[in-house]
Amino acid sequence: MKGILIGICSQEDGQGIVEYVFIIAGIALATIAAIVLLGPTLATFFTEVNTELA
Repeated sequence: MKGILIGICSQEDGQGIVEYVFIIAGIALATIAAIVLLGPTLATFFTEVNTELA
């Protein structure tokens, strides 16, 4: 049993996948932060544009 656990822990096949997951998570967090920070400004901008066009 101990040998199986050591074998599983020493495998590095999934290391690249984990790195890609971290990169995607970082991009997702940056996107969410940008939307949260710029959301109200963009909403106001589009409301003003809609008002001018109406």
